[in-house]
Amino acid sequence: MSFRTAFSKPLPRILAVLALFAAVLGTTVTTQVVTATKAHADGCYTWGRTLSQGTSGEDVRQLQIRVAGYPGYGAHLATDGAFGPATKAAVTRFQQAYGLAADGIAGSATFSKIYSLQDDDCTPIHFTYSELDDGCGGSGWDGGPLSAAATKANALQTMWQLEAMRHAMGDAPLNITSGFRSIACNNSVGGASNSQHLYGRAADLVGSHSLCRLAQQARNHGFGGILGPGYPGHNDHTHLDIRTSNFWDAPNCGI
Repeated sequence: MSFRTAFSKPLPRILAVLALFAAVLGTTVTTQVVTATKAHADGCYTWGRTLSQGTSGEDVRQLQIRVAGYPGYGAHLATDGAFGPATKAAVTRFQQAYGLAADGIAGSATFSKIYSLQDDDCTPIHFTYSELDDGCGGSGWDGGPLSAAATKANALQTMWQLEAMRHAMGDAPLNITSGFRSIACNNSVGGASNSQHLYGRAADLVGSHSLCRLAQQARNHGFGGILGPGYPGHNDHTHLDIRTSNFWDAPNCGI
């Protein structure tokens, strides 16, 4: 039998031929079967199952954080770990935004896209925790009304909603001038006593888009607080926050 004939056969036949040659030569042939292993995303979070309406758990909550910027005009997505109709709609919009099959089911294609959009600390690739950190130049997440962990978690969701908005606006940069503020910081800049900045839920923006364009687009990405030109103290930036009731006021922008 020629080598050409032997190696045109299936793997078991090839191994048998190799074993025959080994016997003639007085040697042994060791074979190793290599199996594919599941690819892990990065140092942040890896989903282990397909998620669809009716599922629940921490993996659903992690998904909700990342699609919270796709709830639809004027709406807000609860990050409660329960995959209901609102989560399905948000997943569908996320899929549409990135050219995926839009069925509202989060499977491998959806997760692969999310993995490509996040860094190892779970922040979206175009934003960092340092951008949302103390607006007075400090560092850390304490000094506000909430625990540092809760404040940082709010900041993470804020960034994912900003990532959705950034993508919808052509991926031009959004520049954050103020994020989380400790109570001392908020007092020093004259912030409202109930400012969403105190909770890590807010970001003040300037950027390549007009302030009005920022305010108008934010209505589609789950931002409950939108304050911009024409609202007192907001003619030089647009304020966005992730409260779950809508308070929109940017008179010069038609809002």
